[in-house]
Amino acid sequence: MATAQNVPVSEILRNKSQFEEDEPKKKSREDWRKAKELEEARKAGTAPAAVDEEGKDINPHIPQYISSAPWYFGAKGPTLKHQRPQPEKQKQFSKIDEWYKRGVDTTSVAVKYRKGACENCGAMTHKRKDCMERPRKVGAKYTGAKIAPDEFIQPELAMDYDGKRDRWSGYDPSEHKAIIEEYQKIEEAKRQLRADKLNSAVDGDIEADKEDEDKYVDEVDMPGTKVDSKQRITVRNLRIREDTAKYLRNLDPNSAYYDPKTRSMRDNPHVNSSLGDQDVDYAGENFVRFSGDTQKHAVAQLFAWEAYEKGVDVHLLAEPTKLETLQKEYDKKKDQFKSQAQDSILKHYGGEEHLQVPTKSLLLAQTEDYVEYSRYGKVIKGQEKQIIRSKYEEDVFPNNHSSVWGSYWHNGKWGFKCCHSFLKNSYCVGEAGKAASSNTSGPPTITSSDASHNHEKESSSSAESLGSSSEDELEYKEQSVSTSDSSKKENKKQKKKEKKKKQKRKKLQARGVSPEDKLKAALAKEELHQKEAERILAMDEKKRPYNSMFEIKKPTDEEMEAYYMKKRREEDPMAQFMS
Repeated sequence: MATAQNVPVSEILRNKSQFEEDEPKKKSREDWRKAKELEEARKAGTAPAAVDEEGKDINPHIPQYISSAPWYFGAKGPTLKHQRPQPEKQKQFSKIDEWYKRGVDTTSVAVKYRKGACENCGAMTHKRKDCMERPRKVGAKYTGAKIAPDEFIQPELAMDYDGKRDRWSGYDPSEHKAIIEEYQKIEEAKRQLRADKLNSAVDGDIEADKEDEDKYVDEVDMPGTKVDSKQRITVRNLRIREDTAKYLRNLDPNSAYYDPKTRSMRDNPHVNSSLGDQDVDYAGENFVRFSGDTQKHAVAQLFAWEAYEKGVDVHLLAEPTKLETLQKEYDKKKDQFKSQAQDSILKHYGGEEHLQVPTKSLLLAQTEDYVEYSRYGKVIKGQEKQIIRSKYEEDVFPNNHSSVWGSYWHNGKWGFKCCHSFLKNSYCVGEAGKAASSNTSGPPTITSSDASHNHEKESSSSAESLGSSSEDELEYKEQSVSTSDSSKKENKKQKKKEKKKKQKRKKLQARGVSPEDKLKAALAKEELHQKEAERILAMDEKKRPYNSMFEIKKPTDEEMEAYYMKKRREEDPMAQFMS
């Protein structure tokens, strides 16, 4: 878009010499060609658009007679400011709430004539020739009595095109109350007149009035009707104006959607309101569509279609009685077929006695016990229903025990509190069992949980204490085996194992290697093994070394004992308190 620099004539004459030196009188052919190419490039979008003085792009497709500013505008570059409304030429119009004041100012009424006031009434807001009051015989200027109040000084309103043509400009809504009160008075008078007429009329007069009403009843238009004289038809509007419109049922914007085009409201508008659970006169069109005989009609229509596919020609609207009879026979035969199929299955597989169950009232735990409740759910009369607190049996004391199983815990074992017995099926011996458990030094065997709790004490004990504890364990084992129901072969095997352990321990002591040192070495080795395992598990799977399995041998007793001592059992209730 070629834009020439428009300079006023006065400025050209003032700076004539400068313009003659700086700018040539004519553009060369090359300049015109470049300007044309730039304009085409801007229209094609390959070159950036021209920018006005406010930094806004100018559309290159605007015609030149619009984009080019006149010479007297004094534009220094490309601009469209001359096409926009000029602020100095814009008029300020009155606001919508501004209007002429009506009436007179009764707040301050003069008591004597003021200089420059109306000679007729005494008001300051007009002269004698503009006074609208009846000319007095002696004006207020000479009498000084009955000075009229001043009118309001009216503002000078500037109306725009729409303001001059606004039919409601200056309308006061409070004036409409007078019209409503007038109609209410008329209706009240009519109602009173009808009541007086009914009280004073006799039977003959009433019949004569009825005849007169019947005479002109044909000429009266029904509500909602419209007679079109051109087409000679009567247009009936089904909606009576006294009925409430659907969109006025609930004015909440989040209620049911109302379609103004079809005048339909499908959902219930009172779902989320306080009237949702109550009986309302309108619950949506879907409620009417799927209630009453509508569902029966839909079932009958579906049955008619299915019957037509099977070869029975019956129509719902043409033959409703035939269709209903066919449907009843079909339902009856269907029930008979179901009962025959059930009887055949029971006859073939049996189990009919399981179907003879009590009634639903007994199955649902309904009894004849009378219980009366208050409005808050509290039992007034009768026994309250017992609450089942657990699915397990409570307060069960087997084998003469006075406490339940699990009421006593010691060294990682559960037992009975009454006798300190750790066997669930044992018989209660009372205080004798407590005394026997207090005399024993500790648990009979070194289990993994006990070893994990006491591995620090065992690692620091001496070899003599280890030997004495093992002898005590052997004696305790022999006693338990003798009192148990195990066979003699198992006793002999255990004795042989204990003898082998004693012989092995004596050999180690003879060599000068104590079991304590060997156990410490096994514990240290187990710690290193666990640390190495943790390090490998923390590494990435792709960077882990291969397991060569080069040590394939049976672990020693010390290594097994160290493994059990270092092993952490998650099921142990005291495991979280161990370091």
